[in-house]
Amino acid sequence: MTLQHTIPLQSAEVTRPTFWRIGPTGKAVFYYLAALAIAVFLVRSYQRVARYTDGRADEFDRLDALPRRVLAAAADLLTNRPLFDRDAVAGAMHAMVFWGFLTLLIATTILGIDIDLYRPLTGDSFFVGDFYLSYSLVVDAMGLVFLLGLGLALGRRYVARADRLWDRHTGREDDLFLWALFALGVGGYLTEGVRILGQGFPDFETVSFVGWGVALGLRGAGLTPGLARAAYPFVWWSHALLALWFVAWIPYAKPFHMLSSFANLVARDEDAGRRLPGIPSDLEATSAASVEDFTWKELLDQDACTKCGRCSAVCPAKASGRPLDPRNVVLDLKEYREGRAAGDEPIPIVADGGTSVIDARTMESCMACMACMDACPVDVEHLKSFTRLNRQLVDEGEVDPNLQDTFQNVMRDGNTFGDPQRRRGDWTDPLDFGVDDARETEVEYLWYVGDYPSYDERNKQVARSLATLLERADVEYGILYEDEVYDGNDVRRVGEEFLFLQQAAELIDSFEDCEFETLVCTDPHAYNAFRNEYPEVDFEKFADDPMLEVPDGGSWDGAPVYHWTQAVEELVEEDRLGLSGDELDYTVTYHDPCHLGRYNDEYEAPRALVRATGCELVEMPRNRADSFCCGGGGGGLWMDFDEEPKPSEERLREALEDTDAGDAVEKFVVACPMCMTMYEDGRKTGGYEDEIEVVDVAELLVEAVTDERGDAVAPASADG
Repeated sequence: MTLQHTIPLQSAEVTRPTFWRIGPTGKAVFYYLAALAIAVFLVRSYQRVARYTDGRADEFDRLDALPRRVLAAAADLLTNRPLFDRDAVAGAMHAMVFWGFLTLLIATTILGIDIDLYRPLTGDSFFVGDFYLSYSLVVDAMGLVFLLGLGLALGRRYVARADRLWDRHTGREDDLFLWALFALGVGGYLTEGVRILGQGFPDFETVSFVGWGVALGLRGAGLTPGLARAAYPFVWWSHALLALWFVAWIPYAKPFHMLSSFANLVARDEDAGRRLPGIPSDLEATSAASVEDFTWKELLDQDACTKCGRCSAVCPAKASGRPLDPRNVVLDLKEYREGRAAGDEPIPIVADGGTSVIDARTMESCMACMACMDACPVDVEHLKSFTRLNRQLVDEGEVDPNLQDTFQNVMRDGNTFGDPQRRRGDWTDPLDFGVDDARETEVEYLWYVGDYPSYDERNKQVARSLATLLERADVEYGILYEDEVYDGNDVRRVGEEFLFLQQAAELIDSFEDCEFETLVCTDPHAYNAFRNEYPEVDFEKFADDPMLEVPDGGSWDGAPVYHWTQAVEELVEEDRLGLSGDELDYTVTYHDPCHLGRYNDEYEAPRALVRATGCELVEMPRNRADSFCCGGGGGGLWMDFDEEPKPSEERLREALEDTDAGDAVEKFVVACPMCMTMYEDGRKTGGYEDEIEVVDVAELLVEAVTDERGDAVAPASADG
């Protein structure tokens, strides 16, 4: 029974015949090839997914609350929200391609349901009348959107040649992926146009406006309806074979990211980076000696990478000429893993010189700023893999000499400077008031001062400013004096896990011996460690280690942790500093520290304090989550690199040239001791000493706070 005998004549005319001029044999061949393509796709996809089982179990539950995870991932996928971040044009381009492709896929599925399910079961068809007209209009419109998006993508890659799209991992599969999609889109319209011309331009087909236009163009080029009917099978088969080849090719190359990226979004850790993988308790365990040392999620990260280069474009290490490109590290690991699966001889994953997948200097270049992760639209967790590589370097003793000196200082003296612990509280001596010892008296704020405010002369001034503010606000606060040791945040990020563990255990013992309500930190790096990492450490695993005294109970329940700007913002809101909001009239800009901003989403407290002084705050072009690292994180503060320009120099140039105020900016405001150190250095090496002053938010506040006589209450100088 034919379609024309099962539906009214008028409705039957408002449709298009499927497999027009293909014939029963051709139809059978198509179904055979379609089944083969789908089988290849399914088997190869299964093989790729099965390889993830070669990886270690992940330290965190990646599939808990699975419905919520899937919905969140679907929302990101359908809105293309991550792709609009930092690059609206790329976001729009990808959204056009994605929604066009998805619509065409859905349309093909609908047609298949009608042909292979609905018609055999009912003897009827829903692919007629108004449904067909609506279907044709939507498919033609979205197919055009698909092609426009691909045209934009091709223009960015081959005409504008966007830098971030080209690197040593750019290859033929990238070209083939784009051109295959473009050929599919063009081929669909060409097939439709030849059919419309060959059928004599049915009036209702004007709804297929693109196909109708193609048919008019073909007729204008001299193609007759008879020739169109004769050519149609060849055109149809060309399009069909390309589509079936593409389906089979998906799991073999770059198109697989359409699946792996969604899986990566589902399995993401919202706290990735701010908390690192658990510390191995097995002394015989290796961190990155072989591909089997990586977790299944890290292997999935490698497959999810789309080579878009967003991570590379925002990486401060790459921008300053260090030998790190986050994309290449991930793709180098993937390339090596696939080579090993093909039988290539194993070589060291990471090593200092010689033959290895990743060079030690590359990993030492990482500033642990997390910009790469923040920029990645598919949530590749670069820092997790980078930490694993750094741990392997530490295990093998292949560590930068400056880093090794820092490790020795911490092990011997409890601080990164190698100065005596008894001098930890000496910064308080010039003050004209005393700072309580939190070990001896109950306090509201237990203030963790940190290494740089305790030992570095420039940062001591910041510590005294903050002490002055707390004193002025009549806050009960105290410090640990010589019982305060280094928090370990950055030595952990360069791979020295056991040293981090020792520092954490010692500090937790000190915290638990004190009576306090809130732990307040000067340094955002310590703030991150106390807030996100210390509570995650299972010290019980190390209870039998004779070199480590673990806290009672085997873990730390944590405490309310504030960065000092958050605590002082509350004091300002309570009017405990007596600010009127018009004390200062400087034009300033503010630099978001990575560990306070990107790591912990605190952007407003420092800004609120700057504005509370009366200063005019102009934003850096790269601010908040887009902030550019000072260069001090991830051990960068302790190492020497041949950089041009230094991240700190580039940031100061940006303040004076690229902000709305330009060279009218008088002060570059920071809220991190490491940033203070790096920018004071950059001010000298970059030649900005006479152009801009680097100050901490606390120093601005102290200048703004006045006593009853109207005189500024400033901290005593280093000379007393």
